[in-house]
Amino acid sequence: MAIKGRIGLVGGGNMGSALVKGLLAAGLAGADQVVVAEQDQARRAALAAETGVAVVASAGELDNLAVLILAVKPPDIPACARQAAGAVEPGSLVITLAAGVPLAKVAGAFDPDQPLVRAMPNTPALIGQGVTALAPGAGVGQADLTLATDIFGAVGQVVVVTEKALDAVTGLSGSGPAYVFLFIEALADAGVAQGLDRAIALTLARQTVAGAARLAIESGEHPATLKDRVTSPGGTTISGLHVLERGGLRGLVMDAVAAATDRSRELGES
Repeated sequence: MAIKGRIGLVGGGNMGSALVKGLLAAGLAGADQVVVAEQDQARRAALAAETGVAVVASAGELDNLAVLILAVKPPDIPACARQAAGAVEPGSLVITLAAGVPLAKVAGAFDPDQPLVRAMPNTPALIGQGVTALAPGAGVGQADLTLATDIFGAVGQVVVVTEKALDAVTGLSGSGPAYVFLFIEALADAGVAQGLDRAIALTLARQTVAGAARLAIESGEHPATLKDRVTSPGGTTISGLHVLERGGLRGLVMDAVAAATDRSRELGES
C-alpha cells in the first residue's frame, strides 16, 4: 500500500539511498513525496539524478514530514534529530538507524508522545536482500509499526524486537555480512591453495554460499538437517567438517557475535 504524506531522510549514503530506491521501486512512494538531506554535494547530485527526489543540504531544510528517517552515522544522530525536529508534527513517525544509539538519546528532541522506532538494517539492503530489526518506542501504535515495516520491507525482510535486543541484532545481522564476506574470501583462498584458478575459485565460493543460503531459506529446514544431507559416511564433507569443528568454528562465530554485541552496548553507553 502506498505511503501517504511526505517522507524525509537525513543522510543520503548507502543505506539512505537504498531506502529511497527501494521505496520508489516498490511503489510505496513517488519521487515527489521524498526529500533527502545530505551534506555531501556529490552525493546530493548523484541521488537527485538517479532517483528524481528532492535533495537539500541540511536537516534544517526539511519540513511538513509524515515520516522522518535519520540515516546518519551514530555520533551524528542526536544533533540531526534536533535539527530536523521542526519538520515533523506530533504524531508523525520518526525512525533512527544507528548502531548503539538508544531512542532515549533522541527522544528529547521531539514531542513527548512522538512515535519513535529504532531500526537495525544490514548492507544486503543495498540489493533489496537485507534484514531489518525494528524496535518500537513506547508511543508507537500498530499503524506506526506497520508503516515502518512497509518501509524496510522494500529492501528485504523485517523482524520486530525489543530495543534491548538490538545490540545482539547488531552483533549478528548488522555485522554478520562482514563475517560472511570473510568466509567467502577464505573459501576462495582455499580453492587457490588446492590449485584452482583465482577467478574460478571466487565464483565457486560466492555461488556456494549464495546457493546454500537460498536453500536454507526456501526449504525452511534446520541447517543441521541440510548439513547432514551433504555429509556421507566416510566421505569428503565429514573430513572437512571434522577440521572445522576441531578448530572451533562454532565457538569463534559465537565469540565474534558476542564481541560485536558488547561493542554496540559500549557505544550506547558513551
